[in-house]
Amino acid sequence: MKVLLDTCAFVWLCSNPDRFSSEARSVFNDNDPLDLYLSDASVFEIALKCSQGKMELPEPPREWIAHQLETWRIQSLEISHEVLFSSAELPWHHKDPFDRLIIATAKNFELPVMTSDRSFPLYEIKVIW
Repeated sequence: MKVLLDTCAFVWLCSNPDRFSSEARSVFNDNDPLDLYLSDASVFEIALKCSQGKMELPEPPREWIAHQLETWRIQSLEISHEVLFSSAELPWHHKDPFDRLIIATAKNFELPVMTSDRSFPLYEIKVIW
């Protein structure tokens, strides 16, 4: 199974997995191979929140994110021009630019998204939560 992690899902996986729903936890407990992905939009969002004092991590974001990607074997997905254009062309159910980039990435790569955000299903993508 391939899964794109929303920013919160990534942070919770790395620091507080008890926040996951039973459905989300079952993805990690399943015996099938699991390929996890993280959009560079999430990396940018975390870095910005840390620099603004809205989020604290045990290490600087640059080090913490790199360590977590390696630990959890999460693959990064770059923000391509196609994703940027697609995010601007999405209906305006959601105004958060980071979430719009994650949604466009999910559509572009045909990946389900692990997120607790209730507006994601409005974009006709598979949501795991």
